[in-house]
Amino acid sequence: MLTAANVHDSMVFEELLDSIGPIKRPGRGRPRKRPEKLHADKAYDDKKCARTLKKRGIKRRIARKKVESSQKLGRHRWVVEWTLAWLAKFRRLTIRYERRDDIHEAFVLLGCSLICFNHLS
Repeated sequence: MLTAANVHDSMVFEELLDSIGPIKRPGRGRPRKRPEKLHADKAYDDKKCARTLKKRGIKRRIARKKVESSQKLGRHRWVVEWTLAWLAKFRRLTIRYERRDDIHEAFVLLGCSLICFNHLS
């Protein structure tokens, strides 16, 4: 999801969870509508996010502020950081020049397509 520069990600947390499509599993059975658990950094450790996850039956793996180390979450979080680093190679995506969000999203999709193409060849 695309938000303004000064909007914290936790403000669109509920909307983001609702936008997740069905998760297909190999084998039989109905696809899951929601993920089983969520890994996130300490920025998402607030009551609103916890309530949202509990209401949807999603286990939370969020390091608590001033209590837990985020070392354990690093094992799962590196995938996201790695993807963002790949996208950062495209200068136009590092600094957002476009005012319209649809144009910026198109450049993000183009960048992802180029990353996949280069990875396959």
